Amino acid sequence: MREIKRKKTRTVKVGNLMIGSGHPVAIQSMVKVPAKDVKRAVDQINRLESAGCEIVRIAVEDRDDARALALIKKKISLPLVADIHFDYRLAILSIESGVDKVRLNPGNVFKAEEVKSVISAAKSAHIPIRIGANSGSLKVTSRDTASALVASVSEYLKIFKKSAFKDIVISLKGSDILDTITAYEKMSRICDYPMHLGITATGLPLDGIVKSSAGLGVLLFKGIGDTIRVSLLDEPTQEVRVAQFLLNSFGIRIFGPQLICCPTCGRCEVDLRAKADTFQRLLSDLGPVQRERIKKYKIALMGCIVNGPGEAKEADLGIAFSKRKGVLFKAGKIVRTVNLEKGEEELFKLLRASL
Repeated sequence: MREIKRKKTRTVKVGNLMIGSGHPVAIQSMVKVPAKDVKRAVDQINRLESAGCEIVRIAVEDRDDARALALIKKKISLPLVADIHFDYRLAILSIESGVDKVRLNPGNVFKAEEVKSVISAAKSAHIPIRIGANSGSLKVTSRDTASALVASVSEYLKIFKKSAFKDIVISLKGSDILDTITAYEKMSRICDYPMHLGITATGLPLDGIVKSSAGLGVLLFKGIGDTIRVSLLDEPTQEVRVAQFLLNSFGIRIFGPQLICCPTCGRCEVDLRAKADTFQRLLSDLGPVQRERIKKYKIALMGCIVNGPGEAKEADLGIAFSKRKGVLFKAGKIVRTVNLEKGEEELFKLLRASL
């Protein structure tokens, strides 16, 4: 099985989390309520942590938001990133509130002296800065959006170089996936800073899942990316789940067993979705040690016995259903036939026996 070789980048510390090549690709999301609404922000961050989020970003619109960060920090354990636009003073106030990283947009915080002031504050606090370029707010204009994104970040980096500041993370997000892919590819060839991946303004939830999976999947396959956010018009925990599935699909990180289910066709004579859902619920009954053991398993639930075991031959174990029975198989070989109604339970028993 081919393994993806990640591009070598610098290591940057965000709170207690290390990012960069050699460290796992970190999953990030963003708080979708105002920072000044401390209770709701904290509740959302804690739900994100439970879902598997590892870095969380929050918008800072005014001084009240920036001050609220100090209260939020006391109630959470995830690294907190302040998202800054237009007003560099909000970045400095956020740093004073104890954030673990700040994001600056080179399209709207671009005056050298202002940027240097933020760099100085970040240096004193020993925290990194993310240079987050966005195709919707570029200072450098061009019909070639990818080149404009790269030029915007490259110009910005000159200020950081003069300040001898290297704790930098870069993102170059566009709403067009081809522009975004091209920008990240170009930038990864000219610098070794960690890359935060994302596609911006992705549309409705399903559009966002498809666009993000397509664009970010290409970059991950090329070994580009040290942190990732799947931006969705949806609950932030859904962003985390999609990111986990994406990383899991490439084998970059393993979050749990992969369920292989056929899409069903006219040969399928069972409610395969219901049986797969039941099996997934059974998996939740496993203890932490058992869950850890099956993380790398591929488990198949197939809708017919004609091609089931063959189509899922790479699965560690699985079941193929007919109208009246289920055929259990392991490593592509049939083990035994079981009662249709108990098929998913028998598959679960086979799994437990394999541990």
